[in-house]
Formats: sequence, C-alpha cells, structure tokens
Amino acid sequence: MLASSTKYLIIGAGIHGLSTSYHLALELKNRGLGSGKDILVIDKSGIGAGASGIACGVVRNNYFQPAMRELMAHSVEVWESDPKSYSYHAVGYMQISPEVMHSDIATIYEQQQAIGYPSEFIEGSADSMVYMRGLFDDWQAKGITSVLHEKKGGFSNNMKCMEGLAAKAESEGVTITGNVEVTGVEYSGKAISAVITNRGTIQTDYVVVGAGPWVNTFWKMLDLPSKIRVKDGDEVHENVEMWRYYCLQEGTLGVDPNMLKTNDGNSPPVIHVDTDAPLYSDIDGRLITDKMWGIYYKPDFSFDGVQGGAAPYNVDTTGDDFSLDPYGTESPDFVVGKDFVDMWCAALAFCQSRFEDTRHLYRGEPSGGLGALAPDSFPVFDEYHENCYVIADSNHGYKMLGVGKLVAEYIVGEKSKLLEPFSFSRFEEGKLHPVSNSPFPWS
Repeated sequence: MLASSTKYLIIGAGIHGLSTSYHLALELKNRGLGSGKDILVIDKSGIGAGASGIACGVVRNNYFQPAMRELMAHSVEVWESDPKSYSYHAVGYMQISPEVMHSDIATIYEQQQAIGYPSEFIEGSADSMVYMRGLFDDWQAKGITSVLHEKKGGFSNNMKCMEGLAAKAESEGVTITGNVEVTGVEYSGKAISAVITNRGTIQTDYVVVGAGPWVNTFWKMLDLPSKIRVKDGDEVHENVEMWRYYCLQEGTLGVDPNMLKTNDGNSPPVIHVDTDAPLYSDIDGRLITDKMWGIYYKPDFSFDGVQGGAAPYNVDTTGDDFSLDPYGTESPDFVVGKDFVDMWCAALAFCQSRFEDTRHLYRGEPSGGLGALAPDSFPVFDEYHENCYVIADSNHGYKMLGVGKLVAEYIVGEKSKLLEPFSFSRFEEGKLHPVSNSPFPWS
C-alpha cells in the first residue's frame, strides 16, 4: 500500500533519485536527523525504467568546462567508493581528437592536472599514432593530432548499478515503490505540501525531482517558465525555450567483448574519437560524412558486445509530446536509425581494422533515448517553491552519481560550491558555461 505521507519524497528511481535517497539516508542517520525510513522513492514504472536503464554508462571527466570537471571529479570518487555495488569498471577514458580541438583538449589536460585528476596528454599526429598502436596494433584512425588519456573513469553496467544502488538505499530503510504516476502538486503558502498521484495523495515536507528526460512534465507542473531570458556575453536572448530534445544515438555490435582487448590482453579504456577526416563506408566505399564527427565505444559483457554511440541530433519539436512520454513505444526506432548504424559501424572500422566488415553484426535493441537539454546544454540543479529540489541533468546524467550525494547534503543544510554553477539563475545572470569545438553539444 502506498504511504499517505513521508518526510522526504523523491520522484524518479533512476541514477539521481536512487543516489539522492541513499545518500540522504546516510546524512539523516549520521546527523541524528532521522533515517532512511523517512524517505519514499516513487517511479512511474520502476527502478531504472527510463534513461538510466539503457544508458551506455560511460564515466569520464573530459569536459572543457571547469565546473563540470570539478563536479565529475567528485562523482568519480563516489563511483570508486563501492565499485562492486555500482558495477563500476575503472578502465580509464581516452579523448582522441583532431587539430581543431587541440587547444581545447590541452586546456582540459592542464586543468585536470590543477585539480589532481590523473591523465596523460600526447600531442602530434606521429606520437598519437605510436601511443594508440601501443594499445591496439590495428589502430588506423586518420586526422588525429592529440590523445588525452584519463587514468580514472571508465564505465558502469547500467541495470546492475541501478539494482545495487537500490539495494544500498533499501538497506538504510528507504522505501522504493513503482507504478506510481505523479499528476499534480498541492501547496501550503509557497511550499509544496503534497504530491498527487494515480494512487493517492502523499503529504510531504520536501520533494526531490529526478525525472531525467521527463523534466519538462514536472517543470510545467511546478509552474516554472517554459521560455526564459538568456544573457550570453553582450547579447541578451528573450523567450528562449527552456527545454529542447535531443536523440541519443547508441547501440551494440554483437561481437565477443574480448575482441577489444589491448595488445597486452587487458581490458581497454573507453575510446572516444572525434575527427574531421571524411568517413567512408567500409562495406561499399560510399561517403558517409565529410563533416566533423565523433563516436565512443567499449567492450561490455552486460550488453554482450562492443557498445557505444555517436553525437546526438536535435529533435524538431516543442517537446510537448516527449514531455508526456520520452520513451514511448516508437522511441527505439526513432532514436537509432539506419543512418546511425551505418555511420557508427563504419567509424569503428575507421578506427580499428578488427571492425572491418562487421556491420551485419549490429544488434537492434533499445539503447540511447531522448534527452531534455537546457538552453546551454548543461545541467540545472536548483531548489524551487522553498522545498522542491529539481535535478535536471541535460543528459549528462548517468555518469554524475555524485550529484545525489551533494543534493542530500544540500537538503540537510550544507551548501555546495560544486552545484552552485548549475543554478537556474545563471541564464539571466549570463554565467553560462564555455563552449568547446567538440561535435557533442555537452562537451
């Protein structure tokens, strides 16, 4: 039976909702303010039913933005705190780039060193090729002039992590209930006093929304602005859409994951390649693109293959339909189409000869998904109506396991310098995050 009241109500049983519930339970217990029994997590479907459950699971700190780097360094520490429960594989991460990105990546490397985040930077075409062939003797990617090798980071198996995180929360007394759809909120003064669901009204003292791509549904429910004012340098843009939708393109090549071992027989780091070299099909030689492109990939035994993705694409919509159900029945075909499959498989062969003529092994199963991005493509972490914290990750989500810990600390009164740069006020104040030359909108 669904509880009619709870001190803390968390909406969403994905990476953010579960992480917040677990860390909040610890904070309450350690500070003598309560326990996990004061926390209820509800979800429209169940644990990991949305974006978190089909995420690629890459954990990286390859960000051009200082605030993102510091936040991800914190999250990596949380991943490392319990790799077994989080199904976390600390194999590292590689950003392999063309000359147009050289200065950006050099800046990332310098600032990683400044915050003590271990990485190695290789510059120049010849040295980059030597370094990569030291790992993979079949490396053949063209147009590469730098390699940033992060020695931390890696990837996590999505549903195993969700189950492990849920178990950690439940062990602290947290209740997690599925098949509960939120339909509205009630107020007492400016604060939220209750949340209305399809299974009854829940009285609560504090609400956390961690709904991933469904953020626009709750944004409207909370009467927050659909269009905002954005100051960007000397320019001011009026009536900017708060949320826009992108399709994340990810998939799996059905090969033995051991196929991607390094020369010494070890598990490889996550590989991310951006290049402006033309991409041709390894099957029929046709030109796929002559514009800058990027892919990432890794061996993954949970997906039983080599799994990864490419740059997302903008969806031409106001978001009304997707705000209701971003993962509708049509989404797998809509998100990952033939163009992506041809491009990604050709790009794998572009990088390593072991992938040549493997296009026919691609498996058409749900991966990727739709994502709701803020105007600058970066997260919005903030409190509204005095007692409602919204975690809107702008599709940076899964890797940011540590955000839930910071939000939990905020709820019990500890302000966070790591969350502050992601406040909603940054848009009107002109405190936007810098933009890099990457083909990915959030790098």
